[in-house]
Amino acid sequence: MHRRSRLAEIARSWWQVLRAAVVGVWEHGRTIELLQRSMAFAALFFVTLVPLLIVIAAAFPARGSGISEWITDGLGLSGPGADAVHRLFASRGQVLSTTTGFGLAALAVFGVSLMASVQGVYERVWELDRGPWHAVWRQTLGLAGLIGYIVLAASSGMPWHHSSVQPSFRIAVSTVGGLLLFWWLQHLLLAGRVPTRQLLPGAVATMVALAGLRLFSRLVFAPLLVSNAVSYGTVGTVLIVQSWLIGVGYTVYGGALAGRAVVQARRAS
Repeated sequence: MHRRSRLAEIARSWWQVLRAAVVGVWEHGRTIELLQRSMAFAALFFVTLVPLLIVIAAAFPARGSGISEWITDGLGLSGPGADAVHRLFASRGQVLSTTTGFGLAALAVFGVSLMASVQGVYERVWELDRGPWHAVWRQTLGLAGLIGYIVLAASSGMPWHHSSVQPSFRIAVSTVGGLLLFWWLQHLLLAGRVPTRQLLPGAVATMVALAGLRLFSRLVFAPLLVSNAVSYGTVGTVLIVQSWLIGVGYTVYGGALAGRAVVQARRAS
């Protein structure tokens, strides 16, 4: 009997934490303009990071299809939908023949602006002052870490291809890698101003949200992409990919918000 009452007490405590966290995310999300920030994330990602990933995939063809592979997996695409996304990006030969050193350097510089935007949102989530300008090395390192994770997630489909163990391996690599990335990324961009333990709930919430986004994408975005590709061609594919990237931004920022809300709720309980 005592054990049942203890379990009921724990369940009530966690329910209160969860309810307080949901309220906190909703209220704080409106304060930091979560939707607008997510749209800016999608625009910066598509303009800066996608070209960089295309060049990396072209230079290292043995590592898979790069950005297109990552996007098709995130959207849960197969068949015509996956083909539409692959056609969206230039061929390897074309990329390598038209890429210049100056162009690549410019992409890298503009790519840092994406990390600066992410850092700004993280600081607003935790109500911290803006980091100093000379800490741009943190944004550069964060960009390298994000690119590394995407390349790793995209290439995780190569080992044991067409074997029964491959899907489990890919899920494990993407999940563990993503959890470590978003835990480390918050710590890096916030310059250690928030205790590392308090950042873990945000990383977990981000990965849970990304899993939910993948399910939603498979049910909604995937059929929309196929129909839009038929109706509007490349423009229709771009619209769906851009909408999915807005969802990615929403999960990245919303996960950090949820993590902070959980920390605050546990303090108050």
